[in-house]
Amino acid sequence: MTSSASFISLLFLSSLILGSHLSLTRAQPTPPLVGGLSWTFHRTNCPNLETIVRDYLRQVFRDDIGQAAGLLRIHFHDCFVQGCDGSVLLAGSASGPGEQEAPPNLTLRPQAFTIINELRNRIHRACGQIVSCSDITALAARDSVFLSGGPDYRVPLGRRDGLTFATRDATLENLPFFGSTARELIASVATKGFDATDLVAISGGHTIGRGNCGSFTARLYPNQDVNMDQTYAKNLKRICPALNSNGTTVLDIRTPNIFDNRYYVDLMNRQGLFMSDQDLYTDRTTRPIVTSFAINQTLFYERFAFSMIKIGMLDVLTGTQGEVRADCSRRNAARTYVTTLVDDQEGEIASF
Repeated sequence: MTSSASFISLLFLSSLILGSHLSLTRAQPTPPLVGGLSWTFHRTNCPNLETIVRDYLRQVFRDDIGQAAGLLRIHFHDCFVQGCDGSVLLAGSASGPGEQEAPPNLTLRPQAFTIINELRNRIHRACGQIVSCSDITALAARDSVFLSGGPDYRVPLGRRDGLTFATRDATLENLPFFGSTARELIASVATKGFDATDLVAISGGHTIGRGNCGSFTARLYPNQDVNMDQTYAKNLKRICPALNSNGTTVLDIRTPNIFDNRYYVDLMNRQGLFMSDQDLYTDRTTRPIVTSFAINQTLFYERFAFSMIKIGMLDVLTGTQGEVRADCSRRNAARTYVTTLVDDQEGEIASF
């Protein structure tokens, strides 16, 4: 589309075509909870938990809103590899590199890891060592969305931290690749119980954050991707010259620091940064979903929250599995490790 008038006309026409799709999607329920997780898990033993997280992140984002995207991305990269067990937070050891050293994680923001550990410091000072780093990461991701202007949603808690990190190969195998097609992404997320609507919804996380030149210059050189807007491509070439892949640019050119539905408007205008973004609008299966989210921000918020809750329950450790780390970047020392039994509903701790 080449003008605002034609774009508005397309949105209006699409809204008529997609009316039944919107209604069906809005009726989606909250996903059922995985055993061991609860909406009220720390209500008794750490009643101020969510206030502590949100108040600190509000301070952080006042100085650097870019950290919101960093925290959201850490949650994605944790949960898609080995489940939501905080394994991506573990630093490498003498026995080998950790998940952070795997290629897809090399661009995770170092400051985001520091923020999570500071949240852990504040929470453990207030409540004791009872809240896992994986729970803290899930809450930080939710508040990153909300404090950037996106939806607020409840986060079930009760995760335990894993004792190992995934291998390099497992990390590469499980994290979506920025050069993937929509078909490849649909097949990949299906192995984790997600459908095409989940895929398009969680891709909306790219409405905030930045991308490195090296992750999209294959769409510019030696030949420009035919699915990329000409003006957009020219601007990207100025940011990322052919012989320099060290720059970065925003993922959403319209509202880069606000969590909204403009990412989908970008895709409809052929201004998606990654191949994995733009192909969601090229592919006939995901194109109607992209259009529906571009038309209706409320619908996008509802579906994003639904899919995020699902992501946060991927292969979680609960009960007596794993541990609650004293430091998010390393396992507890064996000599100080105390196994805890946690009541599913109230989070009342009994040590033995």
